[in-house]
Amino acid sequence: MACSNRVQAYRASIVHSVGDPSQVGIEASYQYYEDGLLVVSDGKIEALGHAHDLLPSLSHGTEVVNYQDSLIAPGFIDAHIHFPQLEMVASYGHQLLDWLHNHVFPAEARFVDRAHASTVARRFLEELLRNGTTTALVFGSSHMEAVDAFFEVASELGLRMIAGKVLMDCNAPDSVTDTPESGYRDSAELIRRWHGKDRLSYAITPRFAITCTGEQLRLAGELLAENPGVYLHTHLSENKKEIEVVAELFPEHRGYLSVYEHYKLVGPRSVFAHGVHLTDEECARLGQSGAAVAFCPTSNLFLGSGLLDLPRLEAHGVNVGLGTDVGAGTSFSLLQTLNEAYKVMQLQGHKLHPFKSLYLATLGGARALRLDDRIGSFATGNEADFVVLDYKATPLIGHRIERARNLEEKLFVLMMLGDDRCVKETFAAGKSVHKRSNF
Repeated sequence: MACSNRVQAYRASIVHSVGDPSQVGIEASYQYYEDGLLVVSDGKIEALGHAHDLLPSLSHGTEVVNYQDSLIAPGFIDAHIHFPQLEMVASYGHQLLDWLHNHVFPAEARFVDRAHASTVARRFLEELLRNGTTTALVFGSSHMEAVDAFFEVASELGLRMIAGKVLMDCNAPDSVTDTPESGYRDSAELIRRWHGKDRLSYAITPRFAITCTGEQLRLAGELLAENPGVYLHTHLSENKKEIEVVAELFPEHRGYLSVYEHYKLVGPRSVFAHGVHLTDEECARLGQSGAAVAFCPTSNLFLGSGLLDLPRLEAHGVNVGLGTDVGAGTSFSLLQTLNEAYKVMQLQGHKLHPFKSLYLATLGGARALRLDDRIGSFATGNEADFVVLDYKATPLIGHRIERARNLEEKLFVLMMLGDDRCVKETFAAGKSVHKRSNF
C-alpha cells in the first residue's frame, strides 16, 4: 500500500461532518475553519484547526501546501457502484429488467478476459478519483479474475475499497452466470486473497434475488457466517416489476426483504442498493438489523424506478449512504448525485440541507459502511483521504460563489453546479492520487 511517510500540512478553508444533522442539528453537525490547516503524518490525520493556531507548532521544515479559493473536505464515499458498467453507462431506453438484459449483461460478459477487466478497473478507479471519491462499495462481474484484477489495481493505488464477485446462477445468459458451488469457491478464494489486505475489504455480492436460486443465496449466507468482517452487498426493491418477479420466484416468502432474511443475509454489514419501494415494516426490520441502504438518485431517475423516501428510512433508524450506481447512474460525481438527491427530496415535499448533503457524501457513507472510525471525517488518527474543491472551477461557479453569504450557500452552489471540474486534487492515505491537469 502506498502512503505518505512524512508530515505535511494543507492550508485552505476546511470543512467536515461530525454528526448527522437529522440527529444533532445543523450547527452541531460540522466543523469549519475558514483559514484552516490539515496536518497529515504517515497517511493519517495528525491535527486540524485554525492555521494561526497550528502553524507555530509545526516541526521545522514541514511542507505547507496552500490552496487558494478552495475548500478541503473528506474524500467522498460511494455506497453503490458497478465497475464493469463503466463500459455501458448512458445506454438508452429501458427500465431495469430489460436494461439489464439488453445492455448490462452483454457488457459484463466481456469481463471473462482478465486483461480487459484490468484495463477497465484502472479507468474506473481513475474516474472515481477524478471526481473526488476515495472509497466505494463496488459490484464486480461474475468472473473471479475480473474482481481479482480490480483488487490488484486498487491495492497498487493504496485505496480503501470494498468489492466482490457477483453471484448469479439463473435468469441470465450463460456468459455471466456461475453455479452455487463455483460462486462459493471463487468468493472464498477472493476473500482469502484480499479481505483485510492493505486497505481492501470483500463484499459477498449476490446480484439480486431474481438471478439467484435459493441454493446460491444459502451458500452466500454461509460465506457471510464463515467470514466475520466481510460485507453483504446486493439490490433491494428498486423497481416495481422487480418486486413482482421476486414474489413469483419466492412465493413462500412474504416479501422481497424476507427472502434475504431467510438466507441470513441481513445484518449490520449488509448494504442494500435502492430500497425505493420498501414497506414501512421492511424499513423497520432493516433499522433493527443495523443494515444500510444506498440512496442512488441519478439511477432511480434514469431508469424511472421511483423516488426514495429518505426521511422515512431514517425515521426507522436505517443508515443511508449515497451511491452513484454507475452505469444506471449517470455520473461518477457525488456532487452531481447530490444535485439529483436534492430534486428527489423536493418532489416529495422535503428539503436536503447542504450540511446533510455533506454528511451523506462523507461521514454518512462511512457510517453506512461501518468505516467511520477510519474515514469520513478529519478526526485525529483517521486515514487522510480528502479532496480539494475549487471555488472557481468554472466562470459560473466562481461568479456565484462570490455572491454566497456563508458556507452553507457555498456548499449548495458546489452541489448544484459542481462536477469533476471542481476537484483540484484528491488524496488517499496522505498521497496525491489525482491532480487536475490544469491545476
